[in-house]
Amino acid sequence: MTVVERREVALVDLLDRLLAGGVVITGDITLRIADVDLVRIDLNALISSVSAQVPAPWGQST
Repeated sequence: MTVVERREVALVDLLDRLLAGGVVITGDITLRIADVDLVRIDLNALISSVSAQVPAPWGQST
Protein backbone atom coordinates (compact mmCIF):
# COMPACT_ATOMS: atom_id res chain seq x y z
CA MET A 1 0.00 0.00 0.00
CA THR A 2 1.15 3.52 -0.73
CA VAL A 3 0.88 6.47 1.60
CA VAL A 4 -2.13 7.84 -0.32
CA GLU A 5 -4.07 4.56 0.05
CA ARG A 6 -3.54 4.46 3.83
CA ARG A 7 -4.38 8.12 4.42
CA GLU A 8 -7.46 8.61 6.59
CA VAL A 9 -9.42 11.85 6.62
CA ALA A 10 -11.63 12.74 9.57
CA LEU A 11 -15.19 13.77 8.77
CA VAL A 12 -14.67 17.24 10.23
CA ASP A 13 -11.61 17.77 8.00
CA LEU A 14 -13.58 16.67 4.95
CA LEU A 15 -16.43 19.08 5.79
CA ASP A 16 -13.93 21.89 6.33
CA ARG A 17 -12.39 21.32 2.90
CA LEU A 18 -15.77 21.13 1.19
CA LEU A 19 -17.16 24.26 2.84
CA ALA A 20 -13.99 26.26 2.17
CA GLY A 21 -14.54 25.88 -1.57
CA GLY A 22 -18.31 25.52 -1.57
CA VAL A 23 -20.54 22.64 -2.57
CA VAL A 24 -23.34 22.69 -5.14
CA ILE A 25 -26.14 20.16 -4.76
CA THR A 26 -28.52 19.62 -7.66
CA GLY A 27 -31.30 17.15 -8.19
CA ASP A 28 -34.58 16.48 -9.97
CA ILE A 29 -37.60 14.57 -8.71
CA THR A 30 -40.55 13.75 -10.95
CA LEU A 31 -43.74 12.12 -9.73
CA ARG A 32 -45.54 10.39 -12.57
CA ILE A 33 -48.46 8.03 -12.87
CA ALA A 34 -49.21 6.13 -16.09
CA ASP A 35 -46.50 8.09 -17.97
CA VAL A 36 -48.10 11.42 -17.02
CA ASP A 37 -45.86 13.85 -15.14
CA LEU A 38 -47.80 15.19 -12.16
CA VAL A 39 -45.16 16.95 -10.05
CA ARG A 40 -41.63 18.01 -10.86
CA ILE A 41 -39.25 19.38 -8.24
CA ASP A 42 -35.87 20.87 -9.13
CA LEU A 43 -33.31 21.38 -6.37
CA ASN A 44 -30.35 23.72 -6.68
CA ALA A 45 -28.48 24.54 -3.49
CA LEU A 46 -25.12 26.18 -2.79
CA ILE A 47 -23.55 25.40 0.58
CA SER A 48 -20.52 27.44 1.55
CA SER A 49 -18.77 28.82 4.58
CA VAL A 50 -19.28 32.42 5.69
CA SER A 51 -16.40 34.81 6.16
CA ALA A 52 -16.36 38.17 7.94
CA GLN A 53 -14.13 39.61 5.18
CA VAL A 54 -16.77 39.03 2.49
CA PRO A 55 -19.71 41.46 2.76
CA ALA A 56 -23.25 40.19 2.60
CA PRO A 57 -24.92 40.87 -0.78
CA TRP A 58 -28.01 42.35 0.91
CA GLY A 59 -26.08 44.96 2.97
CA GLN A 60 -25.61 45.57 6.68
CA SER A 61 -28.61 45.35 8.97
CA THR A 62 -28.50 47.17 12.30
